[in-house]
Amino acid sequence: MIDALNTTLRKVPAWITYLVAPLPAAFWLWQGATGASGPEPIKALEHSLGEFALQLLIAGLAITPLRKWAGLNLLKFRRAVGVVAFFYVLLHFLTWLVLDMSLLWGQLLGDIVKRPYITIGFIGFVLLIPLAVTSNTLSVRRLGARWRKLHKLVYPAVLLGGLHWVWLAKGWQAEPLFYMGAILGILALRVIPKPRKRAVTA
Repeated sequence: MIDALNTTLRKVPAWITYLVAPLPAAFWLWQGATGASGPEPIKALEHSLGEFALQLLIAGLAITPLRKWAGLNLLKFRRAVGVVAFFYVLLHFLTWLVLDMSLLWGQLLGDIVKRPYITIGFIGFVLLIPLAVTSNTLSVRRLGARWRKLHKLVYPAVLLGGLHWVWLAKGWQAEPLFYMGAILGILALRVIPKPRKRAVTA
């Protein structure tokens, strides 16, 4: 079954990821504009964008363990998923910056320094910037082995993203803790060596 799924996935071009990427954001913007997102549309949009960004980052992290442990090969989509994830992190940040904070730079900088959940979220966002900038074939060729080292920044960035939500939730709420557990579990699966199959002896 996995082999058949891998065969099907090989026929799906990675650029489709970019084609469908804006659809959730467009839907949430439409909800906010029509009042369908509740009494606080800006907060609802900010939350939806941030949660989806974290889901995409987790999905990108899971691609290698899925291949390692389940044999499902999604490697061709990994770079596209990472770029789209950054796109949603950027939208989440811009929603907070422009719509929530109204570009009040003094208050904005103060919040980044004084509020830990904003601080760690902002650091995670900054860590993702060089990854997004170098997510192209030219950068891979120019950086060589350094490209892989640079892109390991995704691990602390995703951890900070998960911690950002846990801290923001202000209490032991199940959903952000579930996401944090998923992040830790996926990172563990990346480093745990897969047991070798024992040879069958007659």
